[in-house]
Amino acid sequence: MNRQITFLIPMLLFLINSCVKNTEFNEISNACSDDLVVNASFSQIKELYNGELLQIQEDLIIEGYVLSSDKSGNFFSVLHFQDNPSNPTEGFQIEVDLRESHLFFEVGSKIIIKLKGLYLGQSRGVFKLGGTFAAFGTTSVGRLPALKIPEHIFLSCEDTATITPKVTAIQNLNETLVNTLVQLDSLEFRIADFGLPFAEVREETERIVTDCKGNELLMLNSGFADFQSEILPENNGSIIGVLLQEGDDFKLAIRSLEDLSFENERCVEPVTEFTSTSIFISELADPNNNAEARFVELYNADDEPLDLNGWTLRRYTNANTEISSTIDLTGNIIEARSTLLISPNGAEFELVYGFLPDIAVSTNSPADSNGDDNLELVDPFGTVIDVFGVIGEDGSGTNHEFEDGRAFRNLEVVQASSIYTFSEWTVFNDTGGNGTTNMPQNAPEDFTPGLRE
Repeated sequence: MNRQITFLIPMLLFLINSCVKNTEFNEISNACSDDLVVNASFSQIKELYNGELLQIQEDLIIEGYVLSSDKSGNFFSVLHFQDNPSNPTEGFQIEVDLRESHLFFEVGSKIIIKLKGLYLGQSRGVFKLGGTFAAFGTTSVGRLPALKIPEHIFLSCEDTATITPKVTAIQNLNETLVNTLVQLDSLEFRIADFGLPFAEVREETERIVTDCKGNELLMLNSGFADFQSEILPENNGSIIGVLLQEGDDFKLAIRSLEDLSFENERCVEPVTEFTSTSIFISELADPNNNAEARFVELYNADDEPLDLNGWTLRRYTNANTEISSTIDLTGNIIEARSTLLISPNGAEFELVYGFLPDIAVSTNSPADSNGDDNLELVDPFGTVIDVFGVIGEDGSGTNHEFEDGRAFRNLEVVQASSIYTFSEWTVFNDTGGNGTTNMPQNAPEDFTPGLRE
């Protein structure tokens, strides 16, 4: 009997130890402490950074509230914390070599951090605390070893707080919100991504969410998260997540699928294709002294900005009845009572006129006419809205020749015309035929790109 007891005791000890898969449970204590006195703010710590990795030598102490969680696997070896449970002014992050950190530092826990001995660095605009990591001859902030965590990170004895996300919008995201918990409403995943999982297996994956105005935000998902294989929702809704930053890009990372609520109807697709006679050709330039300073100017006479999605500008060279070249104007907006300048040589345009054109295209384009060609402005539905010249007629010697000169739309004209009307134009050239003015024009003094006066 005694032999059996002697045998069972080590066996029981072995089984108990075998159940504890994470040895860090023996290294990290859940005991709380309120003996430390906070003596620094997040901003004061960030001000210590001078552009190089810094080991903090002063006895500085900060506190914050944990807002990230690695329970679902979307966060790994990092704690994100902010200065207040609601309406935070700043956030921070500390790299830790600790698995299952949510068991020790649950969301809402108030933590107190002794900074002396920790390293402070900045990676792509984001401040980080931690240990060090050396690779390829450089040293940066790395994970704080598990055995060192009890020396620097302490749980406050205060009850766990409720972290209230700051409700904001994509266009309002800024650096002060980085490493804080935010909520964005009326978001949806792109139709092109329907049927895709949150992340590719074992790969960090970015998915794009958009709001109803077309603003985009990157959502960062781990290929090791327990929701990796879940399919992206197709409805519209809200996302709560930790705001991250990489360079100039903001990214959002959720703690779990509970941070998502997608139960609304998708946004109504905005109508960006329209027709209007308020947009027309207002000036054509073929400078006598510099052919590389040519340009075409369009004008919007409307009181509202107009989107040129689907609009094109066509050129018919000389007497051609077939289109010689085209400019796709998609992606450009003409502001109310403003111009859009198109140049075949953006660098030369800037050198001559002192500012960049709105669109820089290539030579032999509609913006590169030598003065005897014809142009059409066409809406997204294929309707010719405005015309300069007569298609099929070489401009030489006609009332639509602007060789070595300029064609300017008279100021009283406020509507496009699908038929060329000479009385709407003042035309300068080097011949003076058919009512035009024989007065070659030189750049920049004889031209007014961007001005309609």
